[in-house]
Amino acid sequence: MKTHDFYFDLPQELIAQTPIARRDESRLLALDKDTGRWEHRRFFELPELLRAGDCLIMNDSRVLPARLLGSRVRQDGTLGGACEVLLLIDRGDNVWECLVRPGKKLRTGARVSFGAAGELTAEVIGEVEGGNRLVRFHYQGIFLEVLDRLGRMPLPPYIKEELQDRERYQTVYSRVTGSAAAPTAGLHFTRELMDRVEAMGVEIGYVTLHVGLGTFRPVKEEEITDHDMHSEYCVIPQETAELINRTRARGGRVICVGTTSCRTIESWAGEDGHMEARAGWTKIFIYPGYRFKVMDALITNFHLPESTLIMLVSALAGRERVLAAYEEAVRERYRFFSFGDAMFIAGGIGESPGEPGKP
Repeated sequence: MKTHDFYFDLPQELIAQTPIARRDESRLLALDKDTGRWEHRRFFELPELLRAGDCLIMNDSRVLPARLLGSRVRQDGTLGGACEVLLLIDRGDNVWECLVRPGKKLRTGARVSFGAAGELTAEVIGEVEGGNRLVRFHYQGIFLEVLDRLGRMPLPPYIKEELQDRERYQTVYSRVTGSAAAPTAGLHFTRELMDRVEAMGVEIGYVTLHVGLGTFRPVKEEEITDHDMHSEYCVIPQETAELINRTRARGGRVICVGTTSCRTIESWAGEDGHMEARAGWTKIFIYPGYRFKVMDALITNFHLPESTLIMLVSALAGRERVLAAYEEAVRERYRFFSFGDAMFIAGGIGESPGEPGKP
């Protein structure tokens, strides 16, 4: 299967640059994964698409303000040119794997200062495959508090506008800090909407997957099976494993909020769909032909052309059906990507009042 098989034409003006005023007023394209038919809705109507006995699995990872702007430190201790360090993975002992700019100036041994009077300093202590740097940080106090004062949100490269409220790039249920990008399907939920969902008999469970910037890495290989998938750390708590098993036993649907939740549970599920508590690194790559062991339905945003994420969605609903739905979203001027609108993909969705999708 070719990477170009997952291409679609997207006008640049449809890439959302800012969040919508109210989270749950975003649009929702409900797609029947079996027939290809769709409905146009608003996200606050999600409870109408759910059933008592279902469960929602959400990724509770919280985004680090991981983008640090600083200055290079010369040999004599004076400050030199500007630089940028983006934290990716905590390697322990105050060492992080980072993306740095300018790369040619930040080789092993380079020193950097951030904030007033060197509130946070760092030294490049090594390089890893692919060009990322290992950076050791020096500071007083608690690192996450220092980072909260000095860091900026690491918005995706296709978002050019500054974010006015940092919490709008966090889900309302985020609690485990560690992501370099938001699990964006969850950005549409409000606490009130979650309360409505639970009141109707839908249980909510949480997993943690710390999203890396690899999620934005393009697939450069012509054959998708030649793509080297990035690794991400994820956790399935015992109570979530039990919820999934309980839901399946009673005939309810396991509905993942976001591709990160999907990748987490599908990484550790048994072949029979049985789930146990687990933690570890996953490189699972889901594309058409994959047999889902646990997930029945998915809430997700609209993804980049030729990305691993649109391949995952196509594995659930079929490439032709997904691309037809995307073409409909473009025609109807939906907002795309991180701050954009959402899809609900499941079986048994009623016939669209407008033109149905073509399977």
